[in-house]
Amino acid sequence: MPAQNPIRVYIVDDHEVVRRGVASLLATDPELEVVGQSGSAGVALREILELRPDVAVLDANLADGTGVDVCREMRAVDPEIKGLILTTYDDPDAISAAILAGASGYVLKKIEGNSLLNGIKLVAGGHSLIDPAVASRVVEQMEMQRRSLDVVCELTPQQRKIFFLIAEGMTNRQIAEQLYLAEKTVKNHVTGLLSRLGLQHRTQAALLAVRLRGAESATVAAPAVPAVPAAPAGPAGVAAGYGAERRVG
Repeated sequence: MPAQNPIRVYIVDDHEVVRRGVASLLATDPELEVVGQSGSAGVALREILELRPDVAVLDANLADGTGVDVCREMRAVDPEIKGLILTTYDDPDAISAAILAGASGYVLKKIEGNSLLNGIKLVAGGHSLIDPAVASRVVEQMEMQRRSLDVVCELTPQQRKIFFLIAEGMTNRQIAEQLYLAEKTVKNHVTGLLSRLGLQHRTQAALLAVRLRGAESATVAAPAVPAVPAAPAGPAGVAAGYGAERRVG
C-alpha cells in the first residue's frame, strides 16, 4: 500500500538527461513525489529551503558548486532535510566530506533503479546508505591514515615542524630560514619524511599534513574521522545490485 503522505524529493543534477531520468524513475513509485529539480547549486539551495522536501538527491559536482556544499547549507538551516549524494565518483575524500556535511547517503550513479528507490526511502526514514564499494575504499583510506599517524607520532619535534611547514607551501629554503637550519639539512629531512610516510613527492606530504593539521601536540592525536555507517538491513536489494545493468545517469 502506498504511504498516505509520499516522501517528498528534490533532485539536483546539472545534467538535464540524468535529472529527468531520475525524476522519471521516482515517478514510477507512488511512495515518492518529486517536488522540484534544478541543475544549479544556488537555485537548488533556495528552492530546497522554500519547499522543505524530505530528501534532496544531490549530484556531487555542479557547475556553480557541489552537492556537498548544498547539503551542508540546507541542513544548517533545516536538519530535518536528508541529503543523498548521487555521483559518478567513488572518491574517499568526497564521501568523508559528504558525511561531515551531514549527508545520510552516498551512492554511485551506476546503482540499480530499484535500489535507488529503496535507498531514498531508507534515508527518509533516518537510515544511512553508502555504496559498499565506496565504503570499502574509505575504510582502506582510514587505515592508511592511521598508519601515517603512527609514523607522525614517531617524528622528532623538528621533523614535525618541517612536516607542517610543508603544508603551508614553504620551500626548503623558506623552511630553513624559519627554523634557522641549513637548506641541505631541511632537504634531507624532507627526503626522510617522504620515505617514512611512503609518499612520492612533497605535494602528497602537504595534503596529508593539512588533514592532520591541529593534531600535533605533546602527543599527536588522531583527527576525528567519521565512522563508515554499516549497510542497513532494510528493504532487500538496497545494498545489493550495485553495478547492475539498469543504470541512472
